[in-house]
Amino acid sequence: MIAVQKDLLSFLDNSDWDIFSIDMLLLESGLSKPQINEALRRLIQSKIILRLENGKYCRHNFSDEYRIGNFLVDNGGIAYWTAMNIHGLTEQIPNVVYVQTSQAKANKIIFGVRYKFIRVKSEKLIGFKTIGYGNHQYQITDVEKTIVDCFDLPAYGGGYAEIIKAFNHADLRPQKMVKYCKAIHNIAVVKRLAYLCELLEKPQMEYFLRYAQSVCNQKYNLFESDGEKNGKTNRRWRLIMNMDEDEIIEIAHS
Repeated sequence: MIAVQKDLLSFLDNSDWDIFSIDMLLLESGLSKPQINEALRRLIQSKIILRLENGKYCRHNFSDEYRIGNFLVDNGGIAYWTAMNIHGLTEQIPNVVYVQTSQAKANKIIFGVRYKFIRVKSEKLIGFKTIGYGNHQYQITDVEKTIVDCFDLPAYGGGYAEIIKAFNHADLRPQKMVKYCKAIHNIAVVKRLAYLCELLEKPQMEYFLRYAQSVCNQKYNLFESDGEKNGKTNRRWRLIMNMDEDEIIEIAHS
């Protein structure tokens, strides 16, 4: 092993870096770009270092799919069904790591793990918290943002049964729910959440319900957004109930 390879590995060891970019190495390692490129080329050939995508790498034994998913985007973080699972709001384990970002990015399969990048407007990129430590830290939507996001795009939350159960079991702060609903600009989601708050007798959600009443418009929306386009009407929240209330309650408590 030539000296520059040893220098690079020594730097990674001393820095406790398992995942890194060329930009990070240029900023911190003291090595030049030609030295870094040559060292990485040889280390990749020997499978000590693995390439994630252009300019981004990890150690051969690094397998934290949440950190990798977050590392592949410049903004955003782990979200939707994946976040629901991490927060303990679903027993189902999604076979995809969902990453919310404002970047346009193609989906990837890395080390056998599927990554799906959900592009949203930059104003929707709020509500993230940090999990992990050191070089292993990653961003994930908090519980309230996860719930709001999944009702906004239920296809990425495992479908209505999963997100209804998650909503029922989640400990929600109404102020955060209002903040995140304002960010996504989807009045139909507010109506659905308000309806569920009352049906499932969600405690201490009066602040959110007052907000929901203030923005509720006259348009009727489907309760299950991709369900059948018929059902009884709920006049209070202007919803077409294409799911039976008894079924919703049974799902919520399952």
